[in-house]
Amino acid sequence: MEALIPVINKLQDVFNTVGADIIQLPQIVVVGTQSSGKSSVLESLVGRDVLPRGTGIVTRRPLIFQLVHVDPEDRRKTNEENGIDGEEWGKFLHTKNKIYTNFEEIRQEIEAETERISGMNKGISDEPIHLKVFSPNVVNLTLVDLPGITKVPVGDQPKDIEIQIRELIVKYISNPNSIILAVTAANTDMATSEALKVAREVDPDGRRTLAVVTKLDLMDAGTDAMDILMGRVIPVKLGIIGVVNRSQLDINQKKSVADAIRDEYAFLQKKYPSLANRSGTKYLARTLNRLLMHHIRDCLPELKTRINVLAAQYQSLLNSYGEPVENQSATLLQLITKFAAEYCHTIEGTAKYIETAELCGGARICYIFHETFGRTLESVDPLGGLTTIDVLTAIRNATGPRPALFVPEVSFELLVKRQVKRLEEPSLRCVELVHEEMQRIIQHCSNYSTQELLRFPKLHDAIVEVVTSLLRKRLPVTNDMVHNLVAIELAYINTKHPDFADACGLMNHNIEEQRRNRMRDLPSAVPRDKAAAAGAQSASSSDQTDSSGTGNWRGMLKRGEDGMAGDRTVPQTPLLNSPQKGHAVNLLDVPVPVSRKLSAREQRDCEVIERLIKSYFLIVRKNIQDSVPKAVMHFLVNHVKDCLQSELVGQLYKSVLLDDLLTESEDMAQRRNEAADMLKALQKASQVIAEIRETHLW
Repeated sequence: MEALIPVINKLQDVFNTVGADIIQLPQIVVVGTQSSGKSSVLESLVGRDVLPRGTGIVTRRPLIFQLVHVDPEDRRKTNEENGIDGEEWGKFLHTKNKIYTNFEEIRQEIEAETERISGMNKGISDEPIHLKVFSPNVVNLTLVDLPGITKVPVGDQPKDIEIQIRELIVKYISNPNSIILAVTAANTDMATSEALKVAREVDPDGRRTLAVVTKLDLMDAGTDAMDILMGRVIPVKLGIIGVVNRSQLDINQKKSVADAIRDEYAFLQKKYPSLANRSGTKYLARTLNRLLMHHIRDCLPELKTRINVLAAQYQSLLNSYGEPVENQSATLLQLITKFAAEYCHTIEGTAKYIETAELCGGARICYIFHETFGRTLESVDPLGGLTTIDVLTAIRNATGPRPALFVPEVSFELLVKRQVKRLEEPSLRCVELVHEEMQRIIQHCSNYSTQELLRFPKLHDAIVEVVTSLLRKRLPVTNDMVHNLVAIELAYINTKHPDFADACGLMNHNIEEQRRNRMRDLPSAVPRDKAAAAGAQSASSSDQTDSSGTGNWRGMLKRGEDGMAGDRTVPQTPLLNSPQKGHAVNLLDVPVPVSRKLSAREQRDCEVIERLIKSYFLIVRKNIQDSVPKAVMHFLVNHVKDCLQSELVGQLYKSVLLDDLLTESEDMAQRRNEAADMLKALQKASQVIAEIRETHLW
């Protein structure tokens, strides 16, 4: 079980090499107010004077101590390998392999390193100093010394120094794998202990908090710490241990730690004989060693899982960074080919990374065709923007100066072309939407499908430029085709279209049915022979129209009865007032029109034209709704898919561009190296834990 602590030291060494704090290793965190004796407790555990001393705040950076117990055999081997002479030595992480045998130099190095980062103004820093001490006189421990809790800034300290220190302490003691060593001076009120207060905030159950009461020899005469040490004042689950520190006079007189421990033992035997065997620095060291050992045993399974998860994550991260480029030509061709393939797969819906938040690629193009464009066309009213006056005016303008016996055909063509022209704008908007989506696919492929491109920002920009240029060139071609599709419909109004003829036939039938109904409703005063003759003449005219080969729609234009009642109104020109004597009449002075009812014939003519326009418009709209998506797919989408790779290769696969295009971003190589180092450290840590399993240490 004792071997578990060296294992944690190995893990600490592994992660120290990469300078990362991604694994929360078991350690003992020392917390206390300023000048409560924290540093003295640590030096007693180390057995040597290693920490800076002075008044005010002295510890201004976290100091991580790794105490390593060395056997005589290991000591001789290390001395021979490193050419050192001595039983004890220390090593800093920031000085690499330099070995310190003089502990005064270690203390000076701590002061110099603290000032290098934290400055000279008594400010603090959260960047730790790592110190490993090898000695036959220590037990295996990992300790963290933190700045003492203070309330009032002094000198040049920041005004929020109290908050800074508190946040730093909470950062370390919040680690669930840490043991909190709460240091409180015996000559202060235990109930006001800041160390215990902050410890309870993160460890309310007290399962990982051990209290240490210092300065037992400085209590007022006639008082003792018996109630405190027995837990009668404030109980602490892991216990309360009393110690006696060296005074400042002892330190000034160079009193050794060993002598101080002997004097401490004598004091405890005299003042607290019943607690002497459960107090003192040596008992504290053994207790900390035992607590840390059991704590490590409980934490190792979770540590193993955490290390394995992180190793998998860093392996994936390293893969995303790619390997260093060796063959530039092959790498460039591979990236171009992969981008082109992913672009096409995104359109086809077979991409590796499927978007779940929104439609993209081919799915969005399909939505544009059948939802956006389709619904827009369906919302276009066949008679939108066309009033009865417009229809009536077109009919009159088409007859010229002569009154017309029949509705002129040219009025129908003029009006239906005007309506069909309205389908051009939504058709061009459909092209624009598809073009925008194909631009978005470029970014989608860059973000999700080909992350290797992020390594080479210049290549990424060049690919975006080539694809954008290709899309830009195809846009006018596609727009021209859509223009032509509408122009084709306008060029020839096919009144022989089967769907149009069927619609006209149905309307003819309705008009004929209305005529028969009116014949039945004629008053009895009208001679039946005249009515019959009128009906026969109308029927003969209808037959002649059908057999003339001009089509049913022309028959509709010629049919009609003067007796049809009408409700529509059109502007009517009122009679001009009789000119007064001596005044000329200006015939061009048209008065403001007023409404009047349409005559039966006018109502009939307008209804026939509107029905024909609506029938033919629906036929054209159906054609446009079908042909525009096909044109967009052929001239834009499919053309880009077919030509994308050849365009990229032709524009970018050139020897003079290789060095420039395959230049990595400035931080990519650094991030790849950091990820590789971290992965190596995690794999080594996993091996260390595997060795523990093999030796049945837990």
